[in-house]
Formats: sequence, C-alpha cells, structure tokens
Amino acid sequence: MITPSTLLAFALASIVIILVPGPSVLFVIGRSIALGRRAGVLSVVGNTLGTIPAVIAVAFGVGAIVASSVIAFTAIKFAGALYLVWLGIQAIRHRRGHLQDLAPVRIPTGTLLRQGFFVGLTNPKTIAFFVAVLPQFVDPAAGSVWAQLLLLGLVFQCIALVSDSAWALAAGTARQWFARSPRRVSTLAGTGGVLMIGLGGTLALTGNRS
Repeated sequence: MITPSTLLAFALASIVIILVPGPSVLFVIGRSIALGRRAGVLSVVGNTLGTIPAVIAVAFGVGAIVASSVIAFTAIKFAGALYLVWLGIQAIRHRRGHLQDLAPVRIPTGTLLRQGFFVGLTNPKTIAFFVAVLPQFVDPAAGSVWAQLLLLGLVFQCIALVSDSAWALAAGTARQWFARSPRRVSTLAGTGGVLMIGLGGTLALTGNRS
C-alpha cells in the first residue's frame, strides 16, 4: 500500500491544487450567492459525490479510455456546460422571489444534491486530472494499484470537500450580509446566475484538447 510519506506528499500537492479556484468552486460560489449557505454546502456534497465515479473509473482504467476519446470528452463537457447554463437561467428568473423573504430559498435537499451530483459527474476535467496526477503517486511494486488509486482519489475528494465547503460558507455569509437590502438580494441572486452561465459558457468554449 501507499507509504505515509507518499500519502502526505499527495495531500500537500492536492491542497495546493484545490486552493486555486476552479469550476467546482465557481459553481459553489454561484449557488451560495443565489440560494444561501445551506444550498452551497449541499451543492458541495453533491458535487463531491458526482466525482466519485470518476475516481472509480480511473482506478479501474476506464478513465484513461474516456480521456483519450475526443468524442466522449466533448460530449460530457457540453452536457455539463448546458446544465450549468440552465441552473444559471433559473437563478436569474427567480431572483425577484428573494424580495419577498430575505431568508434563503428552501430548495429540497435531494434536489440540491442531485444538481450538484450532475455537475460533478459531467466535469470531464475531473477524469483528465485524475488520470494525469494520481498515477504519479502510485507504487506498482506495492501491489493493488487500483486500491492505491482509489485511496488517493478519496483523499483528494475529502480535502476538496472541506475546501469547497469553506468557499460555500463564505459566499453564503456574504449573501446574508447583503440581505439587509432586498434589492441587493435580488442583485446577488442574479449575479450567482450570471456566474453559473458564464462558467457553463467557458467550459463549453475552452478546454479542448489538442
């Protein structure tokens, strides 16, 4: 199995990578601004659960096939991008509903988890990242390569869960501070929607592999 020193090195590398805001962080911030801290944290949990299949796929070799297929990579990328745009449009459409109540909108827990799961599941960069990084910390001589990959992937996800939750709480807290003004709440909800639409557009138009 993986030695403690290797696991520590991987954890430190993961922290450095995770601290740089990426698509998942922007998605979570957008949800927190639009819907509050509860929605942001649940979106983080759903997003994390959605990336677990990528860890499993990479551990058993399927991820390498997807990462090498332009068609599969592009299809997943556009599906996720369109879903983000749809969520952003919904946030903008219903932004004025916040004017009636300064408390965050109570969307069912299952809905928030499902939406976050789909965003995580359709993020092709997750598989590409795991394919590129996880093997660097695997020791074939230690045996059970798939088990090592699974462990590393889950360690990365645990760190990401904590970091992204912090982003969600921070963005949700800022939302509550601005909630002293109903107009600001509407503006923040719309901003969160625009952020998600922009993220979806960015993912759809960039990141093509040469």
